[in-house]
Amino acid sequence: MFNALALLADVQGEGQVAQIARTFGVDWPHLISQLISFCIVCGLLYWFAYQPVLAMLRERRRRIEEGLAGAERIKAELAGIETQRREILEQANSQANRLIEEARAAAARVREDETRKAIGAAEQILANAREAAQRDHDRMLAELKREVGRLVVRTTAAVTGKILTPEDQQRLAEETASQLVG
Repeated sequence: MFNALALLADVQGEGQVAQIARTFGVDWPHLISQLISFCIVCGLLYWFAYQPVLAMLRERRRRIEEGLAGAERIKAELAGIETQRREILEQANSQANRLIEEARAAAARVREDETRKAIGAAEQILANAREAAQRDHDRMLAELKREVGRLVVRTTAAVTGKILTPEDQQRLAEETASQLVG
């Protein structure tokens, strides 16, 4: 506005500016009123259009910054979750390996126990077989002794021609048995 007044004063003094203005057909009262109208329109646009647009842009910038901050926060949380996931997987793998080793050790113990049981059962079967064989041997030896004693008694009776009494038969059977054993 100050420049407009300076121009107005210069026009009244008929200076060089006034001559140029007259050459181009400038009407100073209309020009000044148009400048005042332009300044009023600029002020109104500044306060009612430009300021709300700036406020909207500031709000938009704030939201974008919040969104970027949220994205960074989410990115950091995602990295933390990824780290946790890796740790959990490592723990699960170590537990699985530990369980596999425990299962192998348990299987080895069971195999050893079953082997010991099988060996014990086999030894028991062998001991029972030996006992049965010994009993059969003792039984057959007793039968053999009785049979030999009976044969000795018959042979003695046939050779001597005499009938032996039961006491004689018993004595001869015992003597024969003792000689067979000894």
